Amino acid sequence: MAPRLTLSPSFTFDVAVPNPPADLLQAVTETKSYLDNDKLGRLVVSRGANDSPAIAGAKSLQSLTLSLTEGAQVASISSESVKPFGTRSEEYTLIIPEDGSDAMLTANSTLGLFRGLTTFSQLWYYYNNVTYTIVAPINIVDAPAYPYRGFGLDTSRNLYVLDVPEMVIFHKYDDYSFPVEDLTRTLDAMSWIKLNTFHWHITDSQRFPLEVAEYPELAQNGAYSPQEVYSECDVQYIVSYAAARGIDVLLEIDTPGHTSIIAASYPEYVACFKASPWSTYAAEPPAGQLRFALPEVVNFTASLLSDVAKTLPSKYFSTGGDELNTNCFVNDTATQEHLKATGMTLNGALDAFTNATHGALIAHGKTPVAIIFYATFLVLTRNRVWISADDAVSVAKKGLRIVQVPFDYFYLDCGAGEWLGDSVPLNSWCDPFKTWSKSYTYDPLANLTEAQYHLVLGGEQILWAEQSGPQNLEPIVWPRAASSAEIFWSSKQPSGDALDVTEALPRLHDLRYRMVQRGVNAIPLQPQWCALRPHLCDLDA
Repeated sequence: MAPRLTLSPSFTFDVAVPNPPADLLQAVTETKSYLDNDKLGRLVVSRGANDSPAIAGAKSLQSLTLSLTEGAQVASISSESVKPFGTRSEEYTLIIPEDGSDAMLTANSTLGLFRGLTTFSQLWYYYNNVTYTIVAPINIVDAPAYPYRGFGLDTSRNLYVLDVPEMVIFHKYDDYSFPVEDLTRTLDAMSWIKLNTFHWHITDSQRFPLEVAEYPELAQNGAYSPQEVYSECDVQYIVSYAAARGIDVLLEIDTPGHTSIIAASYPEYVACFKASPWSTYAAEPPAGQLRFALPEVVNFTASLLSDVAKTLPSKYFSTGGDELNTNCFVNDTATQEHLKATGMTLNGALDAFTNATHGALIAHGKTPVAIIFYATFLVLTRNRVWISADDAVSVAKKGLRIVQVPFDYFYLDCGAGEWLGDSVPLNSWCDPFKTWSKSYTYDPLANLTEAQYHLVLGGEQILWAEQSGPQNLEPIVWPRAASSAEIFWSSKQPSGDALDVTEALPRLHDLRYRMVQRGVNAIPLQPQWCALRPHLCDLDA
């Protein structure tokens, strides 16, 4: 297809939004930077050389006008990004004529304008000092199929040091040097594929790096070192950076399991601390779980969760809830004495714990989010968390809203083998490696009735970081995490046909190469020979 439109060297944005918010203006500046610096050669054998004759005669686009629909209220991207699901307006219309007349981007919100800018920046290629597109005229009316489109990252287990402005660019600790750009680049890359939720798993049994003003001892005693903590300033910086890019931060403090490290500050609150063999009592070493039946532990946990949640703009907060091992409490004197004295069962005590901790969050205007079935689903509920489920069908039958995170499709850490020290010959529990094409085949509505479809809010791919850190974050995540992004934004091909791996591969190549141009260390999906020759590396080619 011959190129039909070039981008003028003097191309400008016309922001026709009254009193435009600062983050919208910043988004325009970033988009202009991408247009100037991507310099992506088209993924064809010539890398664009064969386009030269048509470039010479193509019309040139001078400007793109951004405007809100009549009656739309002007608010910052950041404030739009943290509205409750179902109330965020991310749709937009983008019109680019082929005759060089002004392009138009229209939306109902600044967040929608941001999504449209994202699309606009990815339409262009570069050859011989000319930026051009091959698809004009363009008329896009776009909106997400699902309101929740996330990426989950575990920063609790391995070192992720963060410095915020006004800062030294690198914070060094032993052999690690982790610039702030690593986490912010992750958020940038999320925004390029229109993900809107960063699920941040920030504490676990091995480490409590989060500084909490009301409980400073948790990080003082629970971090690997005084340097390896997240201050409130660090968290607020990431939250602010994310929101300006259309991303809500869903922070998670996992309870009542995955809490062994709390014993370093409150040993009386934790059962079976460092019990051996740990595998009898916990999913990972070291053993130890909150004594959730005890009133003082319930009060402590409710206070801790609400003290953190109230500092965050998101309407949602994750309390974890997965992998609770009841063996930990069988011979725990404090737990058993309380159960006997009150006549409660362990399950009854867990219900009471969940209701109290979730109630504390609700009192602060937050919706609790819980993990069930080894993080196969995130469940949004104002009532209770279900700690076991066979599949989405059984969860949907309870009327709970679901964010789907199936480990056999969406876990990005699978495929690295077992990390336990004496398990050299073994695979990990979730091997093999989940390819992008495997995750792309996931159907979030499979086996649900049409009446249950509305319960599926979306989904996310997630990286649990037992074997990951800043050194390998980007190659593990990108571009694989884009596969679920398309499932939950588009749901279908533009033609209306079902999503198809063969059809998607050339576009994912394009995204991957563009990510590399923008400084993200995304891995190749195939040899470049294949990327330049769509479908010639298909098995039946």
